[in-house]
Amino acid sequence: MTDRPLQCRVCDSSDFIPVLDLGLQPWANDFLTKEQVGKEHLYPLHLVYCSSCGCVQLDFTVPKEVMFSDHTYVSGTTKTLANHFAETARYVRNTFFPHATSPSVLDIGSNDGTQLVQYKDLGFDTVGVESCGRVAAMAEERGIHTVVDFFNEECARKLPKKFDVINAAGVFFHLEELHSATRGIKHVLCEDGVFVIQFLYMKSIVENLAFDQIYHEHLLYYTLRTVERLLALHGLSPFDGYLAPIHGGSMILFVSHAGRRPVSPRLSALYAEEDKAGANSLSWYQKFAQQVQRMKTDTLAYLSAKKKEGKRIFGMGAPVKGNTFLNFCGIGAQYLDCLVEKNPLRKGLYSPGTHLPIVLEEELTNPPDVYLVLAWNFKGEILKNNAALIARGVEFYFPVNPKE
Repeated sequence: MTDRPLQCRVCDSSDFIPVLDLGLQPWANDFLTKEQVGKEHLYPLHLVYCSSCGCVQLDFTVPKEVMFSDHTYVSGTTKTLANHFAETARYVRNTFFPHATSPSVLDIGSNDGTQLVQYKDLGFDTVGVESCGRVAAMAEERGIHTVVDFFNEECARKLPKKFDVINAAGVFFHLEELHSATRGIKHVLCEDGVFVIQFLYMKSIVENLAFDQIYHEHLLYYTLRTVERLLALHGLSPFDGYLAPIHGGSMILFVSHAGRRPVSPRLSALYAEEDKAGANSLSWYQKFAQQVQRMKTDTLAYLSAKKKEGKRIFGMGAPVKGNTFLNFCGIGAQYLDCLVEKNPLRKGLYSPGTHLPIVLEEELTNPPDVYLVLAWNFKGEILKNNAALIARGVEFYFPVNPKE
């Protein structure tokens, strides 16, 4: 493990300014067995601002081997994410390779193959790279060839060919070996290939007050300007992109070898919106930190009031980001009876830090009076699926409330 980095993960500067202190927290994906409760490690969770390039990032790294060698996250749990992946694959196919026969795609951090299945159905030859063996096995069962490894330059150079498309969905901000991985992407991307980065957009995180998306797996929090600077260091350049609603606001960015494709008007407009908002300024993040503190106060006041009314409160979902929220706010068994989850890999486990038991939604027989919604990024799907409970008077409280 490393303490505060000597250099910025993007630009190598050592000039950092603290922005948001979320305290000592467990690795948020470290769901516990009953025997492990109380034995988890705690790590600093601090967001810092690089005065040189404006990139906000964590000042502490939990080793990738701890976080990604064996985890319980699977992409295919919700229809919302699967549908988003299908839309992304169709867009890439129809826009960039409408007439190609069997174009190739490499997915970095391919998980259970949910994204690659969508590409495969559209005629792509698919390869995934996934560090967790048991999750990679789920992809293999779906017919997706998956290399079990951490993606970096060494891994890339072992691959037998170059690819028309390289996809990185929710992983490009995870990379401990960031520059090595980016060199690897450069190496295996075809001359006219497209690198598709899907990342949590820091402008959206701030606008939604979605501070729970800050956790140890997410080492960097990109804006367009900061990811552009990183890519330029390796001869890559964004040429198009759009903001998708998934996860409260994710940037879908299309990247080519530098100089290969002109920058689209809509990407230029997104840059202009970002600049107008001041989304790369220190003051933008300092205001965000103040608003996060107010959200904590408001959420605790709401939960306290409901408990005084004698209400039973469950957590809706046991997402990784929910553990950032619960631990920062100090929300445990004094407020919540349990967390209700769809992912069967988390059945019978306990949340790290707060030690709340996880119950599968399909096994729940008696709903609560109130749900504190931690999986807020699937708001539309949750409200639709629980319309009958809402009609009966069950409250669904969204502390983070993205625009639908």
